[in-house]
Amino acid sequence: MPLVVFDLDGTLIDSKRDLANSVNAMLEHFGRPPLAVETVYSYVGNGAPVLVRRALGGEPSEQEAAEALQFFYAYYREHMLDYTVAYPGVREALESLRESGARMAVLTNKPVRFSEEIVRGLALDRYFFRVYGGNSFEHKKPHPVGIEALLKESGETKDGAWMVGDSAVDIKTARNAGIAAAGVTYGFQPETLTADPPDLLLDDLREFASAILAS
Repeated sequence: MPLVVFDLDGTLIDSKRDLANSVNAMLEHFGRPPLAVETVYSYVGNGAPVLVRRALGGEPSEQEAAEALQFFYAYYREHMLDYTVAYPGVREALESLRESGARMAVLTNKPVRFSEEIVRGLALDRYFFRVYGGNSFEHKKPHPVGIEALLKESGETKDGAWMVGDSAVDIKTARNAGIAAAGVTYGFQPETLTADPPDLLLDDLREFASAILAS
């Protein structure tokens, strides 16, 4: 059975509102106007430091960016499960894959402590043998180091491995690691999937489980 590595935000969980609220709370704290929620969503995917810098706009100083990031982390940790939920079909898909014997893990650019707490808070932790975040390795996605570590830990081969995500970052991660890629259309940045199309395009994660189990 395959190794399936999932992105988190925009793939397994709908965290848009909590992320947008946290970014705008940070901007308000620093005396800046709020951003449209769609704008915040477009900044997600490359880790919190990039998200905060993009939200601040212009060229913030290192001190300003660091203080803003610290505020964002503190606020988000208190509010990251206010509105965040698993997308429809996610639990059913994960259950089907688990019953089939697939090994599953999470690889996200979100800090690992937040990722673990969200996965646990939504009762999804039983499906994954590992949750890795953007600070788990020296490099974030799309660097393949996270996939390489999970392949080694699971004992699976590249031929039987998939990366499932909602953006070009996830597809590039899969390509860099030499494994198959699936993209979901319901996430934060589905428009980025057109430049480098995934091997499988999904409107619902249950479609992935069905396709994998039928192969």
